Amino acid sequence: MVAQADGETKGGLVTIELPVWWTLAGLIGGLIAGIATIDTALAEPLLSLAGPIGSMWLQALQMTIIPLVAALLVMGISQLAEAAQAGRTARRMLLLVFAALFVGGLATLILFPLLLELFPIPISAGAFLSQQPGEAQEVPGIAEFLTSLIAPNLFAAAAETAMLPLTIFFAILALALQRIPAEQREILLRFFHALGNAMLIIIGWVLWLAPIGVFALAAGVAARAGSGAFAALAHYIGVVSAMGLVVLILAYGLALFGGRASLARFAKAALPAQTVAISTQSSLASLPAMLDSARRLGIRSDVVEFVLPLAVAIFRATSPAMNLAVVLYIAALGGVELTPVTMMAGLLVAFIISVGSVSLPGSISFVISIGPIALAMGVPIEPLALLVAVEMLPDIMRTLANVTMNLAVTSAVAKGE
Repeated sequence: MVAQADGETKGGLVTIELPVWWTLAGLIGGLIAGIATIDTALAEPLLSLAGPIGSMWLQALQMTIIPLVAALLVMGISQLAEAAQAGRTARRMLLLVFAALFVGGLATLILFPLLLELFPIPISAGAFLSQQPGEAQEVPGIAEFLTSLIAPNLFAAAAETAMLPLTIFFAILALALQRIPAEQREILLRFFHALGNAMLIIIGWVLWLAPIGVFALAAGVAARAGSGAFAALAHYIGVVSAMGLVVLILAYGLALFGGRASLARFAKAALPAQTVAISTQSSLASLPAMLDSARRLGIRSDVVEFVLPLAVAIFRATSPAMNLAVVLYIAALGGVELTPVTMMAGLLVAFIISVGSVSLPGSISFVISIGPIALAMGVPIEPLALLVAVEMLPDIMRTLANVTMNLAVTSAVAKGE
């Protein structure tokens, strides 16, 4: 079954078909199996078998993160650099895109902890972590943080999964490619293109085994948490989706103040595109409806035909906001103390990573986009392997807010012309 998630493969990347519903079935089956064996003779054999299987599947996911992030960043930022050279309209659009990504991520850093205070994480959610964190990590100072931005040895940084300096390096490399001769740039871009395709095939193979891996992980969680695991997942889906709602509200604000359109008119025009977004969970599939919505708003056709396809190709407004929300949730779950410096590091990585993951199916981009953020912030990534099974539900909010923000950005760009 094809994964109908926000961000189909495009731009030459291989198409990966994922067993999304089977993965969800594996999650539910694992939870039921774990609950059914509590206080029975089957509990120990189930956990002794499920533990290694779940760990192996998680490690298989982790091994693709660094090479795939490297390839996608170089390709994505190169695409942005080319778009910036397309003229004043493109530069105005990119400025709005960057502002939306940054403000969305910053809003999550401010609002999400407050949301968790209002709606605390269920105690049963602690079972999502296979083990509780050990000693607290030493909080870096400003000078140490700034020094850590540059890795003197990329291989050592990769071995230590130091994602922040690696992310910065590959972003700089992508920009440097724009300054070398075209034939040399083409050689390197083809290399990273091929690397990205190879990694996508590997992670596609791994995710085809997701029903088995998720079943094993879920069985362990349910054996520790019991039926409370269902409530914990519902809580996670609700609070993470709330950050997508924040981006949706920001989109209406941009349409009102940037596009100078009345809320009622914008909401009415956007409704058909939003309906397609909810039903397909795909920005690309929503593009024809977005073009029609832009026409209803009276936006100039030359602006619409340039900005909207480009926005679908390079822009996912909810990425920093909702990806950071997932990491903050896991941090709160594991009792990881996050300092302002750590959170800004996470915001920086989330901002840069959002450029490289826009052309991926949701199940793949969930791990590839959130894993580096968690690693940069010192947050365990083990829960991601289980949470990916329910990503299709928050992804509805992701797509709804992304499509609405695309229309709002197009409206604001047109008004500025």
